[in-house]
Amino acid sequence: MHFANLLDTYRFEKYVLEVAIATLERGGVTSKLATYQLLEPVNRWSFPKYPSKTAILAPDIDIVEELKTFIQLHEQCLREPDCSLGTWINPATKYYYLDITMSCADLEEARREALLISQSEGRKIVAIYNSWCGRTVYL
Repeated sequence: MHFANLLDTYRFEKYVLEVAIATLERGGVTSKLATYQLLEPVNRWSFPKYPSKTAILAPDIDIVEELKTFIQLHEQCLREPDCSLGTWINPATKYYYLDITMSCADLEEARREALLISQSEGRKIVAIYNSWCGRTVYL
């Protein structure tokens, strides 16, 4: 990513730190790159829009550096209007998941869309998640 000035660089660095801290504190977070905002839980079903781009990272990595790398690699996708940066720590393995996420209001629509994306991307989406009610539905 290229920044016009030092202030813009610092704003990006602050955003990455906020995402990293929220991920470590909460076990995951959703955010918008375009606005540098952490998003509040919503009553929508979220899943990876591009599962082939999902990064699965070992627990001992530097999450700040990995977030920067992921954002730089996928900036164009993360800036799509229907996309967000999603992070998650698998409670069983402690591995980090970095995703380009999208969501649907209706559970059945989200399930259908996730299954279609799994087929077209060649990488299975295992589950969809509703952050409002904290519910995971496995596919």
